[in-house]
Amino acid sequence: MTSQTLREARKYEETAEKRIGKEERPRFHLSVRTGWMNDPNGFSYYGGKYHLFYQYYPYDSHWNSMHWGHAVSDDLLHWEYLPAAMAPDEVYDGDGCFSGSALTLPDGRQLLMYTGVRKVMDEDGMYRELQTQCLATGDGMDYEKYAQNPVLTQADLPEGGSRYDFRDPKIWQKEDGTYRCVAGNCSGDGDGQILLFESPDGFHWSFEKILAKNGNRFGRMWECPDFFTLDGKGVLLTSPQDMFPQGYEYHNGNGTLCLIGSYDPETDTFTEEHDQSIDYGIDFYASQTMLTPDGRRVMIGWMQNWDTSNQHHPDSTWQGQMTLPRELSVRNGRLYQKPLRELEAMRRNRVEYRDVTVEDVIRLDGIRGREIDMELEIAPAEGGELYRKFAVRFAQNETYRTSLSFHPAESILKVDRKYSGSRRAIIHQRRSQVRSGDGRLKLRIILDQYSVEAFVNDGEQVLTALLYTDPAVDGISFFADGKVKMNVVKYDLI
Repeated sequence: MTSQTLREARKYEETAEKRIGKEERPRFHLSVRTGWMNDPNGFSYYGGKYHLFYQYYPYDSHWNSMHWGHAVSDDLLHWEYLPAAMAPDEVYDGDGCFSGSALTLPDGRQLLMYTGVRKVMDEDGMYRELQTQCLATGDGMDYEKYAQNPVLTQADLPEGGSRYDFRDPKIWQKEDGTYRCVAGNCSGDGDGQILLFESPDGFHWSFEKILAKNGNRFGRMWECPDFFTLDGKGVLLTSPQDMFPQGYEYHNGNGTLCLIGSYDPETDTFTEEHDQSIDYGIDFYASQTMLTPDGRRVMIGWMQNWDTSNQHHPDSTWQGQMTLPRELSVRNGRLYQKPLRELEAMRRNRVEYRDVTVEDVIRLDGIRGREIDMELEIAPAEGGELYRKFAVRFAQNETYRTSLSFHPAESILKVDRKYSGSRRAIIHQRRSQVRSGDGRLKLRIILDQYSVEAFVNDGEQVLTALLYTDPAVDGISFFADGKVKMNVVKYDLI
């Protein structure tokens, strides 16, 4: 039975979304129906549709008591809103239905696993958020919370595990039919760890082991974990809080971490071999993956940064969108990300230039737009010295621009949006060290109204950033200090 809290949320969102014009939204990135969005939840394929739930507060464009928003898609690019799936309406989740995941049960129902939050007074007389893991089942539209919730509590934690930092379960089914889930947790000294739980049926859960420990290396609490095997490797994705930068890695304090290593499915043992950022730009957090029906591992993330997420006008009708879904692979021990291949079906109006010499600022006929897919290849001009800098500037007119600039001597790629139209002193730049030989670099730049996602060297790295520029500003130019030979092909995305 639908609670009064959920009925009110559904009624409100149906009315409020009508105040948001289609032209105000991104074209092929999922944005919140109304109000506030953060982490993706329950990313899954069910009933012939892709489902994406999300952390949601429909009544205001700022974070508050978390609901689960819901949308479905045939292609992961064009989304239809469904009524909110869950609201904080039980004793164990009355202060929030936090992040979680989804899968299909053998009986055909969809199972949601999420973190229920309620505020309790701790031994010091302070109110804290008690976090437990809970279940709901449904038909792809309506969901009923499990009568025996919560299914994982502080009694299921290892010694020293925090009951206040215990969240974001990611669930999957193993080949033998049993179930596993990982959840983020803090140890007794406040350090991050990923816990692994097991279940015979998806409903009765028990602690199995600590899958991974931070060891005070990457921030503190590890949020939003996801674990899977890919190309013969175990891959653990998580979003640590309060990270210190290490060289050109981990520059967002609330950042992203990918650990790649070996995995023994018999003993559920994961052994780390490599670490890297998931995204090297400004706005990316809380990634979640799913397997498509044709076997691709696809990831999506919240296209935002906690340090800037509330720096918008209080009258904003919506705040929050997701990244482009990305196809993942592991090559040479490193995570690669490519734009979802379905995006290519949206390409129209191809414009191509080859062997263009850039040695100052140039513009090219037909190269403009704010909903585009553009591929660049740059190299030093033949017989010339190594150029000092190359830049591509977009969402540009006489007043505004955002740029990607490359310094080949240091092999540093920078995204810079300080002239994008923001009126706040928020984070505007990120630098990343990329792999480049002799000043050669490949970029694929995807723009959609209010965002840029730049894929470097066929997905070896990605830099994501929100833009604050009026979508009508659609100029693109190229700049070189020195001589650059450039190939460029641009498509409009329709």
